Amino acid sequence: MVVESLAGSVDLSAAVPFVAAALAFYFLVEQLSYQRKKGPLPGPSLVVPFLGSVAQMIRDPTGFWDAQAARARKSGVGLAADFLIGRFVVFIRDSELSHRVFANVRPDAFHLIGHPFGKKLFGDHNLIYMFGEDHKDLRRRIAPNFTPRALSTYAAIQQRVILAHLRRWLDQSADNGGKAAPIRVPCRDMNLETSQTVFAGPYLGKEARERFERDYNLFNVGVMALPVDLPGFAFRRAREGVARLVRTLGVCARESKARMRAGGEPECLVDYWMQETVREIDEAEKAGLPPPAHIDDEELGGFLFDFLFAAQDASTSSLCWAVSALDSHPDVLARVRAEVSSLWSPDSGEPITAEKIAEMKYTQAVAREVVRHRPPATLVPHIAGEEFQLTEWYTIPKGAIVFPSVYESSFQGFPDPDSFDPERFFSDNRREDVVYKRNFLAFGAGAHQCVGQRYALNHLVLFMALFVSLVDFRRDRTDGCDEPVYMPTIVPKDGCSVYIKQRCAKFPSF
Repeated sequence: MVVESLAGSVDLSAAVPFVAAALAFYFLVEQLSYQRKKGPLPGPSLVVPFLGSVAQMIRDPTGFWDAQAARARKSGVGLAADFLIGRFVVFIRDSELSHRVFANVRPDAFHLIGHPFGKKLFGDHNLIYMFGEDHKDLRRRIAPNFTPRALSTYAAIQQRVILAHLRRWLDQSADNGGKAAPIRVPCRDMNLETSQTVFAGPYLGKEARERFERDYNLFNVGVMALPVDLPGFAFRRAREGVARLVRTLGVCARESKARMRAGGEPECLVDYWMQETVREIDEAEKAGLPPPAHIDDEELGGFLFDFLFAAQDASTSSLCWAVSALDSHPDVLARVRAEVSSLWSPDSGEPITAEKIAEMKYTQAVAREVVRHRPPATLVPHIAGEEFQLTEWYTIPKGAIVFPSVYESSFQGFPDPDSFDPERFFSDNRREDVVYKRNFLAFGAGAHQCVGQRYALNHLVLFMALFVSLVDFRRDRTDGCDEPVYMPTIVPKDGCSVYIKQRCAKFPSF
């Protein structure tokens, strides 16, 4: 036994130099590969082996991305390079270069991924991973979900949910002695209920909604965690949560198909979608053709999860920034209140109609300026499927993760871009939404531009209209309270803490 132990010790000692040499060779190759890919771009001269800058990104994402933007700006090239968990990354600040990425989403160029490790996290059935005619056809079939009739249906639902939550906020404030409280989490909860009800309507029962909320919270945590896909880690819990969410939404699609086939009237987004899907299935069957693509229940559940992901955290961000902006610009708040009160009264007992929403031109301009001034999803990650010549002097290497910054684009071109100024979208003389359209990228551009942007803006307009009409509010301002932090979309650092009390004499009920 002693001899065997000694022999094992000698063997281990002999292996150490070889292991050390192999590691040193790996680190050298990695550094040389990074330098070759980086080329003339500004970025770290050396990177931490394998991990790169991921610790800094997770510890302080705001500081990390601000540093990327500063490098890209100071260098004058609009680009910066870095390294994250074995992957070379390119940060794009320049709007025109971002457009080149958005315009070239195809198998031999860029692949939209939504998250640096999105395909593993979101699963295979995901709208953002699609290309070409297949993608165009699916977007065409999604179009009935966002017609004026459908948006009118959603507006009534949105208002019922917003009212119920505002009532809850006011009651909690009164119970708390009128103390200030952050609204980020309450906004997130309100948006989750709104999304569940607008997207899946009657097909999600109380128990399913509670499970849904738990799984979506797991997903939110996993999005910001290290991508360690092992039991017990947040990323694995998030991935498993997404799989359960997709299955749940797939069941909703199946039940909606049955109800639409039986002649039911659409009550939610999945109904509008399945009404058209059932019609196409029946037409194909009558013509002796194969059924249309993408009608499997679980695949549809994956697409519905896309909508949920796109709507949920982005809306939470925008609602918080809207409240903060209205508080810090009392002249804007007064104009919004005046416009809303000229078109709708809490005493009417009726929800705001789609026609009234369309007449709220100034409030719509405020919503667009909120989204420009603080784009919720600041980055739109893509992977380079092949080498791509982005400029005359730089080619993005195959496999690189590319981060076009829609946040940085929002502060390019526009006059006095740091100022919150709804007039830039409201004034007929300025029309900055047209003049600087290529810099307004909060909803993306190209083939994957957000299909639900009208719904998102309507939600923001409705929330502001109801909030300013029913609630008196004041921001609990402290040093740095409005600094953006990632949660995972950007929100005020303090969670948008406000004092609130009821403004109207009688709270409406629809």
